[in-house]
Amino acid sequence: MGWLRVLDLTRLLPGGFATQVLADLGADVVKIEPSGGDPLRGAAPETFAALNRNKRSAVLDIVRPEGRSALLDLLPEYDVVVESYRPGVLDRLGLGFTELRRANPRTVLCSLSGFGQSGPYAGRPGHDVNFLALSGFFAVPNRPGGRVDRPGVRVGDLAGSMYAALCVVVAAQHASVTGVGQHVDVSLHEAAAAWAGPLALPALNLDDPADSPVLTGDNDVFTTRDGSRLSFATFEDKFWRAFRDRLADEFPALTTDAYDRRADRTRHKDAVSALLAEVFAARDLTWWAKVLGELDVPWAPVYETPQDIVDDPHVRARNLVATVPGGPDEQRWHQVRFPVLFDAGLDSHRAPAPALGEHTAEVLAPTGPRS
Repeated sequence: MGWLRVLDLTRLLPGGFATQVLADLGADVVKIEPSGGDPLRGAAPETFAALNRNKRSAVLDIVRPEGRSALLDLLPEYDVVVESYRPGVLDRLGLGFTELRRANPRTVLCSLSGFGQSGPYAGRPGHDVNFLALSGFFAVPNRPGGRVDRPGVRVGDLAGSMYAALCVVVAAQHASVTGVGQHVDVSLHEAAAAWAGPLALPALNLDDPADSPVLTGDNDVFTTRDGSRLSFATFEDKFWRAFRDRLADEFPALTTDAYDRRADRTRHKDAVSALLAEVFAARDLTWWAKVLGELDVPWAPVYETPQDIVDDPHVRARNLVATVPGGPDEQRWHQVRFPVLFDAGLDSHRAPAPALGEHTAEVLAPTGPRS
C-alpha cells in the first residue's frame, strides 16, 4: 500500500511530472486515461515513459456518465485527485470539488492550470513559454548587453509541478488530521513568478536593470578557441584572485588588481565580461580543463549533447542516469533517477510506465487493491 493514494487525471508534462515525483517517493498513483490515452504516449513515448514510471494506468472515460460514476465510486479509496483541465471543466462534467468532497470529505483536489482558477487570465490557453513570458523570467538579466532567451527546459511547467507535489502532501496530511479535504489551486504562471521574483523584482528600485547586483561579467558561459563552451563563476574574491594570479603571465590583461573585489567586478561587469571572453577564446577547452581543474575554481564544461551527460564520471559514480526497459523491441531508455538520495534507500525505477489500461481491472475491482 502506498503512503498516499492518488488519482491522476492529468496529461502531458506538468501533471505527469507532479505525480511522478509522488510515485517515485512511494505513492500509489493511478493514471486515469481516456481510451485514446495521454497524447504524450504517441507524441514523445520516451518522455512519457520517464514521466509515468511507478504508476498504474486505468482507462476511464470521465466525459461519459458511466465513467464519471466509476470515478466517484473510487474516491473513498483515494486521498488525492490531480487534474490539469482548464478552470470550470470538471465542474461542467459533474466532477468539481463539491461533488468529489461529497463522495469523500477527505479528498484533496489539486488543480494544475496555466493561470489559476480565478482572475482575468484563468480561461486562457497557454504553454510554458507563455507562462515564462508573463512571470518575470525574461526580466532577470543574464549577461551584460544580452537579452534573456527561452531555455529548452520547460521551467514554468516543472516549477508548478514541484509546487503541486509539495502542496498535495501538505494538504493530504492536513486532511488526515482534520478529516477535511481542500482544493489546491496551482498556477504554472505563478510558480514561475515565484522562481523569478527574488531576482527580477529588486530591479524595480533601479534606474537601469543592468545595474542589478545579480548581473555580473564573471558568471557566464564563454567560448574557447576550438568552439567549445565552458561555464565560469568567480563570485567569491578568492577565486578571482587565484585565477588572475595563475594566468597573469600568460595573459597580461589579467595583471590588474582593479577587479579583485566583488563590488568592483560587478560595477565594471562589461569590462570583465569582455576581458574573460578574450582570455578564454585564446586556448582550447582541453587546455582550460587542465588549468582550471588545478586551480580549484568554479568552472565546468558545457554539455550540449545527451551523450556528454551520461558519460560524465560524476553522473556515473552517483548512478544518476539508469537504463530502464519500456521501449519497443525490448529497447532500454535512459532516465534520471529521483534526484535525492535517502539513507534508508529509494528505488525510483521500480516499475516502468504502464501500458494503456494495464491496471483497469484491478483499479476498478470492488475492494480497490492497496499496493
